[in-house]
Amino acid sequence: MNITVFCSANDLDERYTVPAREFARTLGERGHTLVWGGSDAGLMGVVADEAKAAGAKLVGIMVELLAHKAYQGADELVSTADLAERKAQLLARADALVVLVGGVGTLDEVTEVLELKKHGLHDKPVVLLDTDGFYDGLRTQLRRMEQEGFLPRPLDELVRFAPDGATALRYAEEALDGEVSASA
Repeated sequence: MNITVFCSANDLDERYTVPAREFARTLGERGHTLVWGGSDAGLMGVVADEAKAAGAKLVGIMVELLAHKAYQGADELVSTADLAERKAQLLARADALVVLVGGVGTLDEVTEVLELKKHGLHDKPVVLLDTDGFYDGLRTQLRRMEQEGFLPRPLDELVRFAPDGATALRYAEEALDGEVSASA
């Protein structure tokens, strides 16, 4: 399975890097492919290193503006002209999407894939790895949107929140297994 990961390119505290490493190691051990922003910087580099060490194939989708931060050990590295094209490629290559901790760029990526899913433009599983309660505020806001009628479908159909990396992968795998069973 191709798992697109959105996350920070910043160097972060161990409370964020340790769970990210565990997630990436599990991803590789389960034979999945990591599709990510293609950077060797910060958490992106940590996730790529760990996934590769655990046997994962790495597909980086890199924006030309950040080519100087390209991960040199990727099995495939795709260059895009801009961030919009990069987001489109990250979604197109995904069987499932897992969101680790990140800043404004990560928030932009996750809100775009949720908006597209809300409109039925994809139905790929989206899972947020809620390390140390990082996404508690977003979960609260999304629940309010659901309760007040801003979401045309139930929140748990749009996104799942996972307390750890193994659970995040399980949610993605179960969602995809359900699609295979439903179409069989």
